[in-house]
Amino acid sequence: MFSPSEVTIAQAVAVTSESVSHQTVSCQTELLSCDVVSKEEFDNLKEELDKIKKEHHELLMKSTEREVTQVPSQYRPFDEDYFKDSDDKVRFFTGLTNWDILSKLFQFVLPHFVTHSSLSKFQQLSLTLMRLRLGSTGVELGYHFGIHPSTVCRIFSDVVGMLYVRTKFLIVWPEREILRKTLPMDFRKNCPNCVVILDCFEVFIDRPSDLLARAQTYSSYKHHNTVKYLIGISPQGSVSFISDGWGGRVSDKHITENFNLLHNLLPGDTILADRGFDIKDSIGLYSATLSIPAFTKGKKQLEAIDVEQTRTIANVRIHVERVIGNIRKKYKILGNSQPVDYLNTKDDTTLLDMIVTVCCSLINLCNSVVPFD
Repeated sequence: MFSPSEVTIAQAVAVTSESVSHQTVSCQTELLSCDVVSKEEFDNLKEELDKIKKEHHELLMKSTEREVTQVPSQYRPFDEDYFKDSDDKVRFFTGLTNWDILSKLFQFVLPHFVTHSSLSKFQQLSLTLMRLRLGSTGVELGYHFGIHPSTVCRIFSDVVGMLYVRTKFLIVWPEREILRKTLPMDFRKNCPNCVVILDCFEVFIDRPSDLLARAQTYSSYKHHNTVKYLIGISPQGSVSFISDGWGGRVSDKHITENFNLLHNLLPGDTILADRGFDIKDSIGLYSATLSIPAFTKGKKQLEAIDVEQTRTIANVRIHVERVIGNIRKKYKILGNSQPVDYLNTKDDTTLLDMIVTVCCSLINLCNSVVPFD
């Protein structure tokens, strides 16, 4: 039996336990109802979020389309702002050394642009230099600049013609006094009277449909239809002479004797050339001398003096190969096969002649490959 006090305590504990139980059930019921409400709110919020995301995506797409339509070259402008902060971009896309040279070139030719286009004048220049440098097609440049390929061809033709007229003065035959003062050490030791190193290089062209033109341009050396150019390199490594294009079958001797090169010679001058330039008699009329490697035809072996002379000539003549290689490497358009349309005459000069001359002029704006020391 419990005492009265013990009964009172037991009843109190029972009442307390029952109260706690009711409170627990009440709390669980409230939590359950809260869970149900939160899920509904969550679903609503999720629907609203999906709707907002969809609207945001649609607005973003419309904004992007509007920007591309209004400014098609915004993300690939090739304008002044694109180049002026990076000399690496200038070298890669144009072949020029740095932004200062590109900027000065643009300022020099700025008044002479004739093509009206949606592109700025600087973009027209950069398009032309990119085609010379990278050998890019009209379709590729059309995508880059947001214009039709036919517009690319028209701009390229007009700007090359303008550059030809305005920059060909950079190809100059140096005066003897200036030549002697700046003669590199290799030439001072081995060939102090050298004024020019002659060679020819060929540019591939597509096969002409005309049989006579096909025969005149076929090169037995390259086994391809080509146009041949006579190039003269000064001892300092600059291009001092470039001829017009000749059919690939013509000889080096014929181009040299029938183009206005020899009248630049002075008495005592020396010309370095390859064996194909058998022009000793023609040069002799100007009291100049020709240095070419010795011939081995009809000889079992060369004399000791001929071997030494040939080695000396080779040591300095290698520079013309380096310059020609640099022109082809820097301006890849000369390594591509050119369309026959480029041989059509415009103002007494073919477009291919203009391209070659402009490339040689631009090379003279860059650093020389011949060391002075």
